[in-house]
This record gives sequence, C-alpha cells and structure tokens, in this order.
Amino acid sequence: MTSSATNDATATNETTTAPPIADGPAGSGSPATDFALALLRELARAGVTDVVVSPGSRSQALALAAVALGRAGGITVHVRLDERTAGFFALGLAVESGRPAAVVTTSGTAVANLHPAVLEAHHSGVPMVVLSADRPDELRGIGSNQTTVQPGLFGPAVSFVRDVQAPTAHGGTDVDAVRSLAREAVAVASGHTGQPGPVQLNVAFREPLSAGLRPEDVPAVPEDEVDTEHARRRVHAGLPVAELAPDDQPATVVIAGHDAGEDAERIAWELGAPLLAEVSSGARFGRNLVVTYRELLRDPGFGGAVRRAVVLGHPTLSREVPALLQRADVETVVVRGPGADPFDPARASRPDAATSFVSDVRVTGRTTPAHRAWVGRWVATSRALLGDGDAGPDLDAKRSGDRAERNRYLRDEVALRRRPVDRTMLVEAVWGATWPHDRLVLGASQLIRVADAHVPGKKIRVHANRGLAGIDGTVSTALGIAAALERTPDSVGTTRVLVGDLTFLHDLGAFVTGTEEPTHRVQVVVGNDGGGAIFRGLEVAATTPEQDMRRVMTTPQHVDVERVVTGLGWAYRRAATWGDLEGALTDPAQRLVVEVPLTD
Repeated sequence: MTSSATNDATATNETTTAPPIADGPAGSGSPATDFALALLRELARAGVTDVVVSPGSRSQALALAAVALGRAGGITVHVRLDERTAGFFALGLAVESGRPAAVVTTSGTAVANLHPAVLEAHHSGVPMVVLSADRPDELRGIGSNQTTVQPGLFGPAVSFVRDVQAPTAHGGTDVDAVRSLAREAVAVASGHTGQPGPVQLNVAFREPLSAGLRPEDVPAVPEDEVDTEHARRRVHAGLPVAELAPDDQPATVVIAGHDAGEDAERIAWELGAPLLAEVSSGARFGRNLVVTYRELLRDPGFGGAVRRAVVLGHPTLSREVPALLQRADVETVVVRGPGADPFDPARASRPDAATSFVSDVRVTGRTTPAHRAWVGRWVATSRALLGDGDAGPDLDAKRSGDRAERNRYLRDEVALRRRPVDRTMLVEAVWGATWPHDRLVLGASQLIRVADAHVPGKKIRVHANRGLAGIDGTVSTALGIAAALERTPDSVGTTRVLVGDLTFLHDLGAFVTGTEEPTHRVQVVVGNDGGGAIFRGLEVAATTPEQDMRRVMTTPQHVDVERVVTGLGWAYRRAATWGDLEGALTDPAQRLVVEVPLTD
C-alpha cells in the first residue's frame, strides 16, 4: 500500500525496494551489511549523531555497522540491553541535542517494546528514527519465528513508515537512493513537513545477515559532509505570527506549559502580563513569574479578572489552567508547540470555541503603569502566599556577641539538620542544588506537582516526559540527556532525576548497563513514600474503602532500594534528614541513587 506523507500523524506505510548495494571489492560479501553501513552513513550525513542499539540477530548488520562507523568517526553508538530502555534513552538524547536519535531493534516483540517511548515522542514532538529489522517477504505470514507485522506497528504515533525490502547483491550501488531515503526520514522526524516526532524504517534482511567489517573498509564521515541543520528540530505548522499589543485595561496572562521555552518570559514582559510558568516550561524565571498561579487563578480577584490568555507549551500540571481557557469571556491565543495535538481545552466543553493558533507572538506597543500594577499585584500576592518558607537558623544570632544567642543558633542548626524530609523540603533541596550547567529531570509523580507549587524562579534546564505524562522510562530518558550533555566541550554538569518510588520501579532496566558502556554523571533521587501518593488526592478516595484504595491504586511496596541498586553497580545513599540530603546532593559519585524516606 502506498500513500503520501501527511501532516496529521496518519502513518505512511510505503513499501520501498532497497537500493542495490554492490558486492565485490567494495562490498563485504553480505548485502545486509553493505546496505546497513550505507544507510547509517547517510543518516549521519543528514545530521543524526547518535544510534542506540539493543542486541539481536536479525538486526546484527545494523548493530555491527553502527559500531564500525562509530569507531571510524561519524556517529556515537550507545548500547542498552533492552528495547524499552533503549527507546527512552534515544528520547533523552533527542531532547538534549534537538536532533533525532536512531534506535535499532531486532524483529518481533523487540519492536513493540519501543512503543511507550514512541508514543511519548509523538505526543511531545521529540524526533526519533526507528530502525526495525525484519524478515524478507518470503518469510512473512508463514509462521516464521520472531515474525509479525512490523510496518505500521505504532499506528498513528508514527507519521512516516517505509517498509524497505531486503537488499540484494545485484546491480551497482545506488548511493543517491539511499541518501534520499535517509534524508526524507530525518526531515519528517525533525518537522520539515509537519509536527516533529518518530518515524520508522522497517528494513528486511536475508541471509547472510552480516559480514565482518575491517576498520580500513569503513572511513569516517567527513564533517563538511554533515548537514547539521537538516536534523535540527523545528515546528512548521503553517500558522501566522500573532501581533499582540498590551491590552488597554490590563487583563492578560501568559501561560507557559511544558517545553514552552524562554520566549514565554519575554512575551510576558513585553505584554505586561503575569507569567504562569510550569516547572518544566523552560520559562520558570523572570520578574513577572507567579509561582502560586493555581491559587490565584481560583481567586475571583485575580483569575476572575483575566480576559486574555497567551499559551505556550503544553500545560499539564493543574486543573485551573484548562478551566480558565474554557471560559467564554477569555480570549485564548495558543502558540502551536511541537506535540501531535494542539492544546485546546476549550473545545472539550465548547465545540464552537474560537481559540487562535499561531506560530509565534510579536508584541507591538508599550506597557503602561497600569500593566506594571497588574503584574505587581500577582507577583506580590504570590510571594506572600509562599511566605519565607523555613528560614532556618537566625544568622544574626550566629554573629551575635552574646554567647547565649550563638548557642541558640547552634541548637537551631542541629535541629534543622536532624529534621525528617517532607516533599516540599525534598523538591526545594533538589531545585537548589541544580544550576544552569546541570540538567533536572522530573518524573510523573506527586513530586513534580509539589515542585510546581513551591520552587522559585531559576533559569535552569528542566525536562519531564509530559507528552503523555507516563511514569515509565524516566531514568532512561535522564541517562540519554546525560549522554548528550556530556558530549559538549568542557561539560561539568550533573543530570539529576527526581522520581517517586513507583516511577523508580517502573524503570529498573535503566540501571542495567553493559560493561563496555561509558558511565554518566547521574543522580537519581527517589522520594519513597511507599506507593502512589498521587492517587490519594482522587475524589473517589473519600468514598472507597481504604484497603481497596491501597491494594489497587496506591499499591504500597517494600523494595530494598539499596540492595537493588548496589547489586546493579550504582552507589547508594540514604537521606532520612535534611543534613543527610544536603550531603547526598553534593556527592561526587558518577552513578548515585539517593533514597529519601518521606514523612508526608
């Protein structure tokens, strides 16, 4: 079946005959190996810098060609032992680099294990190239081992599929055809023709499945032949740029959801609008930032006075934001993000809602003292609601000439360091320990919501898998981010990932690494409250027997985290108090898990 690529996530499941690869002096003796090497070289020329591989027989030509090309210079190869973690590792590489990573799998259920990462990539607009190895036509549909229908396996989550027929040794090398296939796949993944996201090249291979590659047979990919811009993520929605002026009577807010980017802060400043920025927005900083936006949106004097909302990114952490945008008296302008679906909560309750979708916002005109007063009320009230927090020991008492005052300071300091850790203390400590050269990854647990409600403005890189907000693959994503971060010159940053205990358990495979693989500077901080605390806030909890809620919803567990992670080769620290936590977050260990028993 053949159809043309579309901009809407409808998969193009096209059968393509593999360009012929020459055998003989320039060939390896295996058409599979020759084609795999040619394809990977052209992906590298198209700007792909990373290939993630999991072991498998049918995919051996791709895996071995990737290692050979990586040794020569052209790509970086990462090996993960299972496909589920490999998919999320590739996702993390793409998040940090802004370019699609390729992920290689063998046939059968191996391909299906990529599905969670592919779904997240689709819904968050993260580019990815799936290279799935398959049986040739004659072995399909006859009960062959490890054979299923792989083209289109991911359904609408993949907008571009090519079922590449098994290469043969007949004919000359058609380099132009290989290059065209690779460049088209990278272009679609990167968002040249629609929303960025995952694509699939399903490549069939016949025996012999591979042949040895000598180093002298695999030259490097010259840097001047690499088109880095071709692979850079972009959003081409074909939408207009909105020209907005500060309103005559200030009543605008700027909402920055996940992956909004720094432009949200600029737009809020130029419009004279409060900035309601989620913790993973990339815009959680600046003079207009309002941390306690949820409380204020519920307040008629604040949220009730809003008449225009400019939305960037994908808001997912509150009910108040969708409720605001569903009001008939609020004009909504949405800057279309890279994800598969436009953010349009008004359509759920008002099918005729006229949300404006744009590619960018250009602010015309200037703000007035009235706008500064509008923003000032929001910011001041937010700061008052937050309060001073736990100010800790009195520093004036520390410097006092009175011995009793100094002794009081010492007692207060000791008491603070011995204090058990609650969720707010944990998120504030992790946030405080993270700086612009670091990366912070937040799991889909109660902790990201606590962080969103409490942590102050700070211009740091924060990521969370919020496309579908699943809890799986979080540590693997963080490891991929770390791998890309550490490749940058003079990189000294740590990738820190904050998860709940169930999110941690959902990705135990991430901690298993082959002995030949490099380690990365990663801290995994596990807030352990013995189950899914996020479900305790559901309305049904008030009318359901507690035992039933515990068994099927909060699912408490008793896993010995120390034994698990040290058995897998990671360092471990337990931080039961504030003093323990401060020390653990500055531990220089390369691969460290910090377990924090939570008191609430």
